Amino acid sequence: MSQTSAPLSTLLPPLICGTATFNNQYNPDPYALPTTGIVHKALSLGVRAFDTSPYYGPAEDLLGAALNTPFVLNNFPRRDYFLLTKVGRISGAEFDYSASWVRQSVHRSLERLHTTYLDVVYCHDVEFVSPEEVLTAVNELRRIRDESGIIKYVGISGYPVTTLCDLAEMILEKTGEPLDIVMSYANFTLQNTRLASVALPRLKAAGVQAVPNASVLGMGLLRRTGVPIGEQGDFHPSPSGLRAAVKSASNWSDTQNIQDRRIEKVAIRWALETWMREGATVGSRGDPASGIPWTRERIEKYGGAKLGVSVMGVSSIKELEETMRVWRSILDGLEDGGKTAVESGRGTNDREWSLQRQAQVRTLAHGIREVLGVWVDFTWESPPQGYANKRKGRADASQQLPTPAASPDHIPKEGLSE
Repeated sequence: MSQTSAPLSTLLPPLICGTATFNNQYNPDPYALPTTGIVHKALSLGVRAFDTSPYYGPAEDLLGAALNTPFVLNNFPRRDYFLLTKVGRISGAEFDYSASWVRQSVHRSLERLHTTYLDVVYCHDVEFVSPEEVLTAVNELRRIRDESGIIKYVGISGYPVTTLCDLAEMILEKTGEPLDIVMSYANFTLQNTRLASVALPRLKAAGVQAVPNASVLGMGLLRRTGVPIGEQGDFHPSPSGLRAAVKSASNWSDTQNIQDRRIEKVAIRWALETWMREGATVGSRGDPASGIPWTRERIEKYGGAKLGVSVMGVSSIKELEETMRVWRSILDGLEDGGKTAVESGRGTNDREWSLQRQAQVRTLAHGIREVLGVWVDFTWESPPQGYANKRKGRADASQQLPTPAASPDHIPKEGLSE
């Protein structure tokens, strides 16, 4: 964080719209997704942060095209939403953390996203390179931040929580400045909670302000239909034993006499709600997207405490609307949540329903984790055995991807009432 910047934990919205799904890992044809519609609807529903990466195929281009439309330009000033992107990962087995590539990647992201600055830039999937390479990239990002201001905050992201902690501690020791933000994925879910049990104390001690929890379904593992299969086929690193255990847990959940008992519905609400509380010490006081129209909100409306930050990934407007319904129901269950439910037009009974649903989800979550048994808190290897960085000065393959004008047409109604 530069000396003139406010702490990230006072600004970052606690709900971030992720765009990893705008990619052929998760969907056969990301250009066929209603990405412009998703982004417009997210903004209309109060979402004020978007996470992306050059590694996510056309995601940066698709997000940038959606933001560079009259609907957004006329209704949502750039200062009103956060853009978070990444550097360093080029493809599945190509990484470049050199200062020159970091600079090139940052400027390319600015162009793709049609913006003059980036709120957060992460070093992407740091476990695949050496600590020295990570330090080089972090130092370059901070140099860009301090000299030009086109980056506001700097962080790292990855899967193994011990690696993330080791690097956060190393960077603080060697530079005297803590990382602003560390994002982990698939490490606070129904199946695995090591982000809280292992990482949280160490990241707090290393001075990290914000720790977003991404991929609450474990990269699509916690679904009744199993892991997603996109154009790249079955990319998911989970072993067959874990997949079988999740299937058994899903089958058990389906037998329970409780509404909305599908494992993915339980997993989403449980992770969002539980991390909102357990991740609060490394959370944020930004706009919580409670649904009060035309209002820039603060967490003080919910009792003043920070909320743990989560990243949601969706592939359709329907999925987005359902996730936002769950998110707002969780907010209704917080201190002073009943008042906000009324102000946003949801009604006086929503707080009571939220607390009842919270109890149902806890019951189902407990049973699901019992079925998972020895697979609770299991983590897969990252990087996998035999991995080698294939980057040898070649041009970035992702530069050869076609640049979309936009996703399939989405024409919102006037104003914010789409």
